[in-house]
Amino acid sequence: MVDRLAALMTHFPVRAQMFNAGALCGLNAVDSDGVRGQLHLIRDGAVQVRYGQETLPIAQPSLLLFPRPLSHRFLTDPERGADMVCAHLSFEGGADNPVASALPGVVCLPLDRIGGAVAVLSLLFEEAFEQRCGRVALVERLFEVVMIQVLRQLMESGEVKGGMLSGLSHPRLRHALVAMHEAPAQAWTLDALAGVAGMSRSVFATTFRDTVGSTPGQYLQCWRVQLAQRALRLGRPLKRIADEVGYGSEAALSRAFKALSGYSPREWRKQAPVAADG
Repeated sequence: MVDRLAALMTHFPVRAQMFNAGALCGLNAVDSDGVRGQLHLIRDGAVQVRYGQETLPIAQPSLLLFPRPLSHRFLTDPERGADMVCAHLSFEGGADNPVASALPGVVCLPLDRIGGAVAVLSLLFEEAFEQRCGRVALVERLFEVVMIQVLRQLMESGEVKGGMLSGLSHPRLRHALVAMHEAPAQAWTLDALAGVAGMSRSVFATTFRDTVGSTPGQYLQCWRVQLAQRALRLGRPLKRIADEVGYGSEAALSRAFKALSGYSPREWRKQAPVAADG
């Protein structure tokens, strides 16, 4: 079976920074910084989560994910509180990160529904609530592992409707999407992608559009531009980027880049934050 997350997590990793490990009592606010999301793990205690005009009651051990910046508040018992471990999430590329943009605005999952996560969560909670050497670094890496498990759970359950994750949930479309992710420079045609998916040309095109929300060609262009944006943040030369992502020239990449982002690659690079490689 193809690894649906390998290329995504290689090119667009997520980093976690723990900011709470312990009981939250009463009213606690997490204000948006306009950049990061948050992942909260509720080990014990009842919690009401308020964001915008919504209130979400949580009565069992659960995972709560805000993949994009969104201010929210927790209301718990003022004395007992709720035992929680919380981390900020930085998705490489920010708003341009295809994983973050593909996720729903809020994801809430009971911990016992996250397949294969029992051992990881047990270790994460154990480390988070003990004062051990290296605990912060270890817990933050475990948060990143939990994010991968959440993505796997969402794909395998088919709970996400529309977009990349919905396509990766499809038993046939996933093969075409992974092929584009892993070999963006290949001269993919509709016939070739349909063949990878094991579908007829017309059925593939219709199913892809209905499931993912774009045509295969539009998706491939977007993926190539997202890869080009990452390479620009890393300071790579434009000609090399064009070759790597499947455009025969800088001019061809620039046209596709501007059509999607509104900027030429050079204009975009001037206003984009520089990323560290690796």
